[in-house]
Formats: sequence, structure tokens, C-alpha cells
Amino acid sequence: MAVTLTEAAARHVSGYLARRGKGIGLRVGVRTTGCSGLAYKLEFADEADPTDLSFESHGVKVFVDPKSLPYIDGTELDFAREGLNEGFKFRNPNVAAECGCGESFTV
Repeated sequence: MAVTLTEAAARHVSGYLARRGKGIGLRVGVRTTGCSGLAYKLEFADEADPTDLSFESHGVKVFVDPKSLPYIDGTELDFAREGLNEGFKFRNPNVAAECGCGESFTV
């Protein structure tokens, strides 16, 4: 499977990388934290790590470390604006439960 971006998310990442003036894509992973155990981590990738798995979605490269992939395999990232709020939304088919604040999840 893979980690993918919607068209809206790909446009946002592409625009940000262009304004930033550097970068080759988006790095997505998980870290241990929160009341449910795992939280997503996002960062712009300036270079690929040799161990990264690479996916491409709507012309944007998505890099995932091998340890994170089992938790986020099949995830689709969307970018949404709701009123004054905007941000990435994760559609992860592996999530069994999320904490009440929405900051962490478990599989």
C-alpha cells in the first residue's frame, strides 16, 4: 500500500515548498506520545534518508520511515480549511481509537 495525499494536500505542500525555496517532499511518521499512544509527525524533507520508503501522490513525494509504515499504511492526508482553522486531516484505516483531544491514536 502507500501513504497518499489528496489534491488539496498536494497543492498545499507544493506551494509551501515553492515559497520555502527548498525541499523535495513531505516526511510523514509517528512518534510515541499522548494518552492513546501514537501521534503523527510531519516535516518537509530536504533530502531523502536511504531507509525511507518513497511514494508519490499528485506530483508530490511522500517519505515514510520503515518503522512508522505499519501504523500509517493506507493513510490519506487531506488539507482542509474550516472557518479560520486549516490543517492536515489524516484518514488512517488502521486507527482503532483516538484520544478525546484528537492529538493521539492507537492501532
